[in-house]
Amino acid sequence: MKHLILRQRLGAKASGYTLVELLVGLVVGTILTAMAVPFVTTIQNQYRLQGAVSSATGAIQSTRYQALMAGYPYQVVLKRSTDTYQIQNLPPGATTYANVGTAIPISGSSVSLNQDTTLQFQPNGTITATTGALNFTLTYNGNTKSITVSNYGNISVTP
Repeated sequence: MKHLILRQRLGAKASGYTLVELLVGLVVGTILTAMAVPFVTTIQNQYRLQGAVSSATGAIQSTRYQALMAGYPYQVVLKRSTDTYQIQNLPPGATTYANVGTAIPISGSSVSLNQDTTLQFQPNGTITATTGALNFTLTYNGNTKSITVSNYGNISVTP
């Protein structure tokens, strides 16, 4: 008898959530997650493209700097087929450009380059495009950024 009375008292004071409350919370959480996924995906795509733009512009700026500091020509070769860039130099006495290091992917994601482009950097700071043009585009999942390089190394990115 004492046990029955004790159980009734404890049951009356027992706290917790009902199954209905748990299911409502689960449904609300699922809806919020479903709404957030497209937003997160869009932001992730933008960051991946921006990372590729930073990689390409960094290669251009650093290669121009190397030409200025070394006192002989350098070039950056951007390849559409592999979506990579290769830095090359032409030291005094050399007749052809030689690779400096290995080809580097523009991005870890599947960012695509619109054209083959070779930018040559002279020790006086001037830049010319021997293949392609002084502008190219990078695309990732429908997002596109255009990179334009001036004859003296100014880089602009649009949009």
